[in-house]
Amino acid sequence: VKQQKAFVKYQRIVDMSIDGYATTYQILKEGDGPGIAKGQKATVHALGVVQQTGKKFWSTRDPGQTPFSYQAGVGKVITGWDQGCLGMKVGESRKLVIPAEEGYGANGFPAWGIPPGGILEFTLECLEIQ
Repeated sequence: VKQQKAFVKYQRIVDMSIDGYATTYQILKEGDGPGIAKGQKATVHALGVVQQTGKKFWSTRDPGQTPFSYQAGVGKVITGWDQGCLGMKVGESRKLVIPAEEGYGANGFPAWGIPPGGILEFTLECLEIQ
């Protein structure tokens, strides 16, 4: 009887911090090429969940939705997203954990179901950088 050994490669997922910010991220899947830099246009798939409730408030993969494009690092989106996406590479998947003060703050965003002081979790996939 011949025995075969299976080797499984485990990827250790580590919380990464961003200097000067409370937002953290985890790289779930590595990408290729140069990362998103300040001022570039980035296009991503996004899934947004309120951490406290586990409730999804947004997904670009839902029917009728499309990938989201924005100008990176210049304040066009919430601070945690703006800073947390810098350095992402095409093909990379990243999970951001954004505290309220770098998200929608003490007021939340009731129209999307984000409560006051809501902590946000975004799972993002970088599709394109221009």
